[in-house]
Amino acid sequence: MNPRSSSTFRCVLITGASSGLGLEFSRQLAPHVQTLILVARREKVLEGIAEELVAAHPDLKVKVLVSDLTDPEARIHLINALSEDDLYPDCLINNAGMGDYGEFRTSDWSKTEQMIRLNIEALTHLSHALLPGLIAQRGAILNLSSLAGDLPIPDFAVYAATKAYVSSFSEALRLELRSQGVRVLAVCPGPIKTGFGDTARRDSTTKLPVQETFYVPAHHVVRDSLQSLINDRPRVYPGLKVAAVAGLISLLPLAVVRLVMSQRPRKSE
Repeated sequence: MNPRSSSTFRCVLITGASSGLGLEFSRQLAPHVQTLILVARREKVLEGIAEELVAAHPDLKVKVLVSDLTDPEARIHLINALSEDDLYPDCLINNAGMGDYGEFRTSDWSKTEQMIRLNIEALTHLSHALLPGLIAQRGAILNLSSLAGDLPIPDFAVYAATKAYVSSFSEALRLELRSQGVRVLAVCPGPIKTGFGDTARRDSTTKLPVQETFYVPAHHVVRDSLQSLINDRPRVYPGLKVAAVAGLISLLPLAVVRLVMSQRPRKSE
């Protein structure tokens, strides 16, 4: 985050803040904001992160809120807790998400349902609930989508579809809120070495079919995402190679995309 933009946001809420990109967002934002609200399921992990951040930045206020965002009642409790604690974020980072790698026909429905609830429902619910405050403060929403959202990906069918929703929703919401001064950004990274792959795999022996050359470090993804938000960009594909692939995809006819994806290495069940 550019130091000259350090006063852009006062209070930032980050979902999925206990690891991966969520943790990296917390660390990069900590020197530049007054309050961080960290949301995830693992209370002890969040408390440890809060202690680390405050130790490095004594003037920073960190609020830990434990919530399972796949549960609608837990989300309502989270929203109510913000009001009770007089916390009014001027930036919402919808980072929490999960994947599932394998054929749809052999998927565990409970995991698929959780993924839809987390990737789509929770992101939409929190955006809706916090929007009045974001409008009042002329704030911002950063939604974590994915390059996968630009493609129909066999063995990642539902995950890619949820990210297509996130990208489309973000673009439309941005148009709705433009006149009210609220920035909306869709971040569409390629592969990142976080805990995502461990959750997406159905067994420990499965390897995701991703070329090593396309991995982008988490700190680069977060850095580019925050700068894009400051610059009021509608969408960002962090990493030169990922951005190039996204550009190519946008130029290809759907028939060609189908052909290319049909040749993609598949997971054998």
